[in-house]
Amino acid sequence: MPEVTRFAPSPTGWLHLGHAYAALFAHEKAAGGRFLIRLEDIDGTRARPEYEEAIFEDLAWLGLSWETPVRRQSDHFDDYRAALAKLEAQDVLYPCFCTRREIQDEIVRAGNAPQGPDGPLYPGTCRNRSADERAERIGKGEAYALRLDVAKASSLISGELVWQDRGRGRFKARPDVFGDVVLARKDTPASYHLAVVVDDALQGITLVTRGEDLLEATHLHRLLQALLGLPVPEWHHHRLITDETGKRLAKRDDARSLRSLRAGGWTPERVKAALL
Repeated sequence: MPEVTRFAPSPTGWLHLGHAYAALFAHEKAAGGRFLIRLEDIDGTRARPEYEEAIFEDLAWLGLSWETPVRRQSDHFDDYRAALAKLEAQDVLYPCFCTRREIQDEIVRAGNAPQGPDGPLYPGTCRNRSADERAERIGKGEAYALRLDVAKASSLISGELVWQDRGRGRFKARPDVFGDVVLARKDTPASYHLAVVVDDALQGITLVTRGEDLLEATHLHRLLQALLGLPVPEWHHHRLITDETGKRLAKRDDARSLRSLRAGGWTPERVKAALL
């Protein structure tokens, strides 16, 4: 069966060597199949047209080709709203009115808060608020996020949740690793976790390739797929490209951006030789 892979950058900065490796990795795994580009541009405050244009320019310079049209998340908010509606029908979402400061203060008061991959887990402050209180606060126009009640959601799943990583083997899903994560906000119909699961299903992705920093997120994504009745792909979490100190590259590292390297005389062959 032909493989379908994707490279899904955010047009919020210039692509660097780490992005080049991720794109080349996905493209190689799709040999004989389909390689897609997806723009994760939900963050309208940071996404910019010049970054989007540069993504296509950089990838073409590397010698990559992809199917068109390219999927832009900002064009598909209705898909995410439909997924949220399915989750709401299962009663596994709740509105959270906590500010970041309030969450931090609650974590400090708790003393020994459980830790997740991104730090202390959300303490569940809003999980047990009454329906009347929630409706009243929403009616007043208060800002809120929609969180997934992971414990309740997990209780709806019968059987064992598992997933397969081609580089690391079989995993038993641990959906509670991130706690009650945010899946949407009042004015934004999807977080990364929800959008990526919906997009991969709608685009028919059979192999999700991405950095090993996102391996833990797959535990949560597997739960969302089960709740939404979505097909289950395989994953391959690859190594990250780091600088001389071992620090992961970021978009602020302009010296390693592909456009800067190209301006400095690098060729696509030199980039590939440095990465592969």
